[in-house]
Amino acid sequence: MNKATILVIDDEPQIRKLLEIIFESNDYRCIAAADAKSGIAMAASYQPDLILLDLGLPDKSGQFVLQELRTWFDKAIIILSVQNTEEDVVNALDNGATDYLTKPFRTAELLARIRSSLRRNIVVEQKEVLKAGDLDVDISSRIVHKGGQLVKLTSTEFNLLVLLMHNEGRVLTHQFILKSIWGVTYQNETQYLRVFIAALRKKIETHPEKPTYIITESGVGYRFVS
Repeated sequence: MNKATILVIDDEPQIRKLLEIIFESNDYRCIAAADAKSGIAMAASYQPDLILLDLGLPDKSGQFVLQELRTWFDKAIIILSVQNTEEDVVNALDNGATDYLTKPFRTAELLARIRSSLRRNIVVEQKEVLKAGDLDVDISSRIVHKGGQLVKLTSTEFNLLVLLMHNEGRVLTHQFILKSIWGVTYQNETQYLRVFIAALRKKIETHPEKPTYIITESGVGYRFVS
């Protein structure tokens, strides 16, 4: 059995019931809340392995709930909402969402995203060596090998690669990456980031023009795929 506990925070009774059936038939434990207040309380009480969060809640917005949860909850939070504008998606990812799925959803896709998020979790424990495909990144010595060959990265390129690899599979927005690597004064310098991504791709991708590690999420940011 999966044994993972999933908390659903959604004000639609039919959606909560549907998700409960889906999850329990796939060996997950499902608990549910109909509003922001009870959702936050249940997250604190049950410490779920993953939260599925709607943005349109009756008492507080899902974005507010996301921000509140991210002050202490470090596991996966997937947004499941009818709100699907680029602004909605970017704001949710900036506020700490692990992934974003719009309603109506396909069951197989939702379950796949959940499996991926449960494997990954938001906070990745610091490891001495990160591995992805033919890449080996030694954190302590700050040395990178690709296919056994040494790859010379600048300090900034190394920090950027580690940030992406620590968040494998998660879409990181331009603003999140810029703020994490360069600080808040750079969070709108998207062209600056593109230059560094291009330079990093030339060093770690077999075919930089067709990247397989650092994937562009158009208009949003980047996703690292191993």
